[in-house]
Amino acid sequence: MRARALPAGESAVLVEVENGEQAQALHAEVERRRAAGELGAVTEVVPAARTVLVAGLADPRAFAADVVRWEVPPPATAAAGAVELSVRFDGPDLAEVAGMWGMSREGVVATVTGTAFRVAFCGFAPGFGYLTGLPPELAVPRRATPRTAVPPGSVGLAGPYAGVYPRASPGGWQIIGTTDAELWDPAREPAALLAPGTGVRFTAAR
Repeated sequence: MRARALPAGESAVLVEVENGEQAQALHAEVERRRAAGELGAVTEVVPAARTVLVAGLADPRAFAADVVRWEVPPPATAAAGAVELSVRFDGPDLAEVAGMWGMSREGVVATVTGTAFRVAFCGFAPGFGYLTGLPPELAVPRRATPRTAVPPGSVGLAGPYAGVYPRASPGGWQIIGTTDAELWDPAREPAALLAPGTGVRFTAAR
């Protein structure tokens, strides 16, 4: 893994890697070492598309020098204990996605429900997880004209990611279905249903 470690404030380090797969692997390794007590009193670990922020380091300079030399294994497929989301595949862009994928609507449903997704990172809105797992050749572009309002629970695709809108908001993802799952509930602990590293399985609602 090729990495670059940059200072981020007095006690944090931002580690940049080459791609999303390496970011997921590094995030998993940081969390493993954190759980093993190897990183001291780290307060927060925040993965993104190609970075991992590690905050609360007692000696950020030492960590920065060390992390770029880590041997980081690929992240395990998070299948055990995966969150299952029941989806009605009734999205307005389902037919368009089927055309881009060169398959029927039923083929899209079978592909999505047969994929073991993993939350790479969270962002955009509270509770929104960027899910990886689809093969690279199935990446789809965002809509040329974003919708001004996407209903909560909408299941969408954009680039290499899948995701579920936790609340109504503008958005340009290709919407293929809807779920009644509560992605963000401030009264729940934790409030977010999905967290980085969580496995996700979509099932077809009956």
